[in-house]
Amino acid sequence: MPHDTNIAELIGSRICHDLISPIGAINNGLELIEMRIPSGGPEMALISHSASNASARIRFFRIAFGATGSQLVGRQEVASILKDVYSDTRLTVNWGPVDGLPRNIVRMTFLALLCLETGMPYGGRIEIEQDGEQIVLCGHADKLKIDTTLWDMIKGDPREEKLHAAQVQFCLLPQIAADELHTITTAIKETCITIRI
Repeated sequence: MPHDTNIAELIGSRICHDLISPIGAINNGLELIEMRIPSGGPEMALISHSASNASARIRFFRIAFGATGSQLVGRQEVASILKDVYSDTRLTVNWGPVDGLPRNIVRMTFLALLCLETGMPYGGRIEIEQDGEQIVLCGHADKLKIDTTLWDMIKGDPREEKLHAAQVQFCLLPQIAADELHTITTAIKETCITIRI
């Protein structure tokens, strides 16, 4: 029987796999309509934007919550996903690593990004760099919102209250890191959160 992390990976992979095809088909259909009616009006623009955003989110979640292997994820693919996901948000995300990274590292980085999102609800800037074998995420914001019990979970401390769905990354990141024999460290200051993977 696979343990909880494996089950979560399989569920994530299944959902993303089943959704990516119909969302891709919607995008293709929209492109065909736009070829016939070049100026589709605000309704078409809204549908097209929403479909593109859904596709970007599925690509992001497929890596963050799906099963991983040993294959590399290229810089261009990661940068493209992040650009599409964060283009209309209050967050700016800059991906610094030049070379492709193993999928499991990108996965932990994406989960860490979701943690930073939670701590930066008013917007800000996230810089992701490679420091030797570590990935360093630095979130800068004028105002942070820190739930210390959530952030303590990354260090392995238990949380007595139930997690909400939007907080699952705080539970999943340390479990996956332990499976991968990685240590996650965090540092929280007044206007900056740093996560090292």
